[in-house]
Amino acid sequence: MNVEDREINGFLIDKFNQHDLDVGKSQGTCPLCSHDRKPENQKAKCASYDWERGLGTCHNCDTSFQLHTYQRKGASEKVYVRPEQRLTPKVSTKVEDWFETRGISTQTLADLQVGEGSEWMPQTGKSENTIHFNYYMGDQLINVKYRDGRKNFKLFKGAEKIFYNINSIIGYDSCIIVEGEMDVLAMHEAGIKNVISVPNGATLNSNNLDYLDNCIDYLEDKTKIVLALDTDEPGQALKQEFVRRLGAEVCYLVDFDDCKDANEYLLKYGAEELKNAIHISKQVPLENVSTLYDIEDELKDFVQNGFKPGFQVGLPNFDKIFSTYTGQFITVTGIPSSGKSDFVDQMVVGYNNNYGWKTAYASPENQPTYLHAHKLMRKHWQDMPTPGDIGGQQWKKVADHVNDNYFFIDMDRYTLESVLRKGAELVKRKGIKCLVIDPFNKVRDVNCKTEDVNRYTMEYLTKIEIFAKKYDVLVFIVAHPTKMYKGNDGKIEEPTMYNIKGGGEWYDASYHGILVHRDYDAKTVKAKVLKVKFQNLGENGAEAHFTWEPRSGSFVPMMADVAEQEAMPWES
Repeated sequence: MNVEDREINGFLIDKFNQHDLDVGKSQGTCPLCSHDRKPENQKAKCASYDWERGLGTCHNCDTSFQLHTYQRKGASEKVYVRPEQRLTPKVSTKVEDWFETRGISTQTLADLQVGEGSEWMPQTGKSENTIHFNYYMGDQLINVKYRDGRKNFKLFKGAEKIFYNINSIIGYDSCIIVEGEMDVLAMHEAGIKNVISVPNGATLNSNNLDYLDNCIDYLEDKTKIVLALDTDEPGQALKQEFVRRLGAEVCYLVDFDDCKDANEYLLKYGAEELKNAIHISKQVPLENVSTLYDIEDELKDFVQNGFKPGFQVGLPNFDKIFSTYTGQFITVTGIPSSGKSDFVDQMVVGYNNNYGWKTAYASPENQPTYLHAHKLMRKHWQDMPTPGDIGGQQWKKVADHVNDNYFFIDMDRYTLESVLRKGAELVKRKGIKCLVIDPFNKVRDVNCKTEDVNRYTMEYLTKIEIFAKKYDVLVFIVAHPTKMYKGNDGKIEEPTMYNIKGGGEWYDASYHGILVHRDYDAKTVKAKVLKVKFQNLGENGAEAHFTWEPRSGSFVPMMADVAEQEAMPWES
């Protein structure tokens, strides 16, 4: 293989030795500063070359640089708009003076290619003089963040969202993630170069990190990722999401003490103290080991506020009797054709509408996949799409939403091990919060060698519980009953969790159990709570009743049911 065809850190080299340096040499001139030095010093060996990592370091100008350019791996299939490449960015003296008040030098502005120019801002409804934070990937301008004097922001419309300063982390085995472009500049001012920023800050109750999905390849080789995020509530929520998706084993946390962010810390304590704050960042607490101070924030919150409310699906009658936390799993049972899979779909669509949660399906029986996608489209559309709708504005809107929020695991042979492995990958790459296994008996645990049904069931559910807790995911397990009996009226009796193969293990291990049962005579469906592990989340034995809306494929709460339902104790 030619050296030009090699991969470095998982990236295929686009151009090997972009600066035409002496290949193979460990030391040489710096392409950034050597030409600006005195003639007698221009050939001085001021830089070190690491060809295997693709990174050079200059000991004169204290700057790192890429030896090669790289092709992007795993690029999105979406078509994005790109901003026009402009001349070398520069800013006016007035803007330079403003940045100076924030502790940012003119050299840092030049290094990060910060620009200035007129831009129409929707917040003011007119063109404003704006600062331009240019988002490069390789030598391509991918996006631009505009900021006016009133601290209004916008990204370039239709452009791909990526981390700001993403080029800076190639070749490093570590990086720092901050919450704003100003924090990147502050870090750069402190001599920290391998730092990136999220493009649109942190938003409470949102885990739509599309920029992470688009840049995950840049982070896969990192053995240390320092999270230097804002200390407010949205910043801390974002921190938890990064830890969940990137893995606690590589994440380190920064304590900004009495400051909100890196830029504020720079202004108050100086560059050396900011550098030290990054240096002494602490690893996320060990998995499976906790001390009181590791969980002190949660303890204080409980003492002050009691139990946190559970997540709800948006069906008024069902929400009154059932809610849940993530990091748990729900067993859903019912006789064939009772609507189990459809009700699970209704629940994950509700969580998506309410909280933006994404879902992955391992559903061997919910085939073909296009029909399942059609069901989800109907629930979001609240109607049945027609041939005339294809390609229209509403079709594209709903199709895009389903495409971006639901992922169908398609395998020739489903095993629990492969499904959980793919689920973990989807947590990291797409940020899923729900995983549906439908039905469990078609997703076998091949690593369990016992013939004991009860032991097999417990091992199966234990593996799911470990997955749910580790990745903070809500798992749905659809399980068919094996024993069904007819009552004196000739109708099949309602099954319980004890009617599932494995019996008592299902009831003991499940956090929650839900029965979905159809009354064909009354043309209604009911959801019955068979189990809630924590009393604050629901009521055992309570029922919610629905009619079926065929065009949207949705469960519609019966109004009498809603009216008669009393408030639960935790709602008062």
